[in-house]
Amino acid sequence: MHDAINTSLKIQELLSTCRRKSIPVIHIQHFATNPTAPAFAPDTHNVKIHEHVKPIKGEKIIHKKYPNSFRETELEEHLKNRGISTLVVVGMMTHNCVESTVRAAYDMGYKCIVAGDCCTTKSLILNGNEIPVEYVQNSFLAALNGRFSKVVQKDDVLKLLSKGYV
Repeated sequence: MHDAINTSLKIQELLSTCRRKSIPVIHIQHFATNPTAPAFAPDTHNVKIHEHVKPIKGEKIIHKKYPNSFRETELEEHLKNRGISTLVVVGMMTHNCVESTVRAAYDMGYKCIVAGDCCTTKSLILNGNEIPVEYVQNSFLAALNGRFSKVVQKDDVLKLLSKGYV
């Protein structure tokens, strides 16, 4: 796994800035539909939100069952009701949930900023060959950058927030 603890600390810094500036924060929590799923099985440690990025009172938590955070959730309605058109996306897994959500958001007309160093993923296997985590991370971020989103680092997102861009 890409450095999940370091990633969560960077997300924590973004959350802190958003909270100070009263920028809405939405937490997406994944629950697998299969109770024996290898990840995100209900009532397991894997579905808990990490201590570094825990929601505070008043922040929206949306539960999802699929990689795309819009699919069969209230996310789109929540965003529309609040007039939110620009999203800063962070989290895990870059190659799965982050990628699916950003592409869906783009298709729906949202402007997305992905904080690349606030996303994490894992190595993947294809035809018996391991694709190292760094290659997976960089490939998926590169594929999102440009058309589907603007991929920047946490410090660049903080600069955009300080200028009122988001």
